[in-house]
Amino acid sequence: MSILPLERNHQFRERLEQVHLPDRRIPGRRRMASEMEIGEGWTVAIPRRASSHLFRAAQDLQDYLAVSMRVPVIVLRTDVRRLARTRRPRAIVLGTRRDLPAYGAGLRAARGYRLAVQADGIVVCGYDERGVAQGCYQLEDRMNLRQAPLLPTGTLTREPLFAPRMVHSGWGLDRYTDAHLNAMAHAGLDTILVFAKDVDTTTSGYLDFNDVVRRAANFGLDVYLYSYIKSRKHPDEPDATAYYENSYGRLIASCPGVKGIVFVGESCEFPSKDPRANGRLNGDPVPPGQEHDKRPLPGWWPCRDYPQWLNMVKAAMRKHNPALDVVFWTYNWGWAPAADRLALIESLPGDISLQVTFEMFENVVKGGIVTRCVDYTASFEGPGEYFRSEAAAAHARRLPLYAMANTGGLTWDIGVIPYEPIPYQWKRRWDALLRARRDWGLSGLMESHHFGWWPSFVSELCKEQYWSGGMDFERHIRLIAERDFGAAGAADALAAWALWSDAFRDYVPTNEDQYGPFRIGPAYPLVFLDEDVRIPSAPYAHFGAAIVITRYGRERVPNVDSTHAEGNWQGEMRLLRGMARKLRVGVKLLDQARRHAPAARADEAARMVLLGRFIECCVQTTFDVKQWFLCGEVLRRADASAAAKRFALDEMVAIARREAGNVRRALPLVRQDSRLGWEPSMEYLCDAAHLEWKLAQLRQVVDEAIPAFRRGLAGKGSGRKRSG
Repeated sequence: MSILPLERNHQFRERLEQVHLPDRRIPGRRRMASEMEIGEGWTVAIPRRASSHLFRAAQDLQDYLAVSMRVPVIVLRTDVRRLARTRRPRAIVLGTRRDLPAYGAGLRAARGYRLAVQADGIVVCGYDERGVAQGCYQLEDRMNLRQAPLLPTGTLTREPLFAPRMVHSGWGLDRYTDAHLNAMAHAGLDTILVFAKDVDTTTSGYLDFNDVVRRAANFGLDVYLYSYIKSRKHPDEPDATAYYENSYGRLIASCPGVKGIVFVGESCEFPSKDPRANGRLNGDPVPPGQEHDKRPLPGWWPCRDYPQWLNMVKAAMRKHNPALDVVFWTYNWGWAPAADRLALIESLPGDISLQVTFEMFENVVKGGIVTRCVDYTASFEGPGEYFRSEAAAAHARRLPLYAMANTGGLTWDIGVIPYEPIPYQWKRRWDALLRARRDWGLSGLMESHHFGWWPSFVSELCKEQYWSGGMDFERHIRLIAERDFGAAGAADALAAWALWSDAFRDYVPTNEDQYGPFRIGPAYPLVFLDEDVRIPSAPYAHFGAAIVITRYGRERVPNVDSTHAEGNWQGEMRLLRGMARKLRVGVKLLDQARRHAPAARADEAARMVLLGRFIECCVQTTFDVKQWFLCGEVLRRADASAAAKRFALDEMVAIARREAGNVRRALPLVRQDSRLGWEPSMEYLCDAAHLEWKLAQLRQVVDEAIPAFRRGLAGKGSGRKRSG
């Protein structure tokens, strides 16, 4: 059933371009005694010599008031210090602590701000210009919740608890429009990530890095590069210094405005001489005689000479940017023995930052099943022992500590959705990160990988948690529910979110599922035995279908040991059934809630219902794939009887038909929301075209592959035993 107009592929970008949503104001909402009201005739006052950045913040607030609250105001350059002192009525006065020293006292952190809201005027004082903008965004947040240009009177001082807060683009891989940058700034983020393969070269080709840095700065955002540069020289080689000056040195010289660079083993590996690794780079040919060398690649092992390599590349880069933040991420060897990992941290240079993934490599128990957390999951809030051990070591050495946290709202649990609408589970992650800040000095976050960032109610809640003086979570989520679903629908929305949050705790993270059916959802094929099925994908995609393993349970994820114990499959299927039930009830509740949504929020409420239904489809596909594989194992067994194999074939036909129904349920969902089925590094792998492809693949299996196997069984059964 359609509840929204159909969208063409990539049409979701039109929604991303609209930062200030129109007509948020509910007519007739009355001011309470503790509130003040912004109305016609007001001005936004900025210093006479205000920079373009401060002027842009004033223009943004002006646009918000006009578009979202239907209140026209003008921007005025004036003596803001005098204006704030004389309390000229009907003015929103903007300035830094230097412009407004009476209000800036005590502000200590970059991007911090103080709001002074009186009955007749408002002062927004920032530690710096970025802080002024964040103060303006806080005014917007409060008015959005109130659904009127009404603000509580009083003084509010807030400072960010984490910096940097890094995210990748959700518009397109390494593609940042001004509107998307603006939305990120409004969400309290401060840094964007760009993959770098060379000067002005990203994973999808040419990109003017300096232009990205300049435009990001317009919205108060820094840029960190994420290195994809392969290093083919060991630091001991005589020409290594020149080699790295011509690669990393040249990169930073060409774009000195970048704030930092992130190194992770698999993306920046070098020919280590550590005898515990094999010294090769991933993808290089295996030298003769080393075919049976089981030692890990240097990108997947905490090699002893990484500090030597880091010092060399760091020196090459800091010639051109002495303040460059060099971030070393230990993602690829969290599985290694603690002694080897911690020995490396002990020997790292003292002037770099250490990044550790928050929940990975932890063994957790779900429904009696012991599973290991793999690439990024929200099903376990963390931290894992790998993070705890390395965080303690970094804290002891006073290294700046960052976490890969995924709190941009998405993980690899389901690969082709915009965000995971599980606020109560995210709250557990936020609380754990705040404890890590207290216990180990966690200071920075990477909040998304190439699956990008999407603005949602989850990012609203996250922002409030990550700033000092934030609103109580329970009060905040209730206000959001009332805003988006009306007073009559709020209780159902909260109940739905609680069910969805609980459902994700039933998710069992395995490489087979995250590189399989959960990566692309209901477009994932049911492969018959060892057929070679190739998913069509865009030739320009960074990964495309290459990041999906189609021979479920039969093909190893590259460079990753299998995490799957087949004896757990029945237990996993029980958990999936429970997950599906909670999702289904949640969808029904949210569908009831959306009928009470205000007109301005109706489409977004409908899209959340579609998102819930799509996640249901992804869970069903994963269940069907597991059951399909178990039937296939019967067909592979030499000792299985012909009757057992015929029964397995009958089961496979039933599974294929059930899955076809699941695909048909997904079709209208992706047609109404073009963000469903898409991911920046893969592009579309579960849009309508791919779902139609899946239906054709199912027909081929049911009409051709299974009947052919039946005929083979019949032929074997009819043969007569020959006498000697």
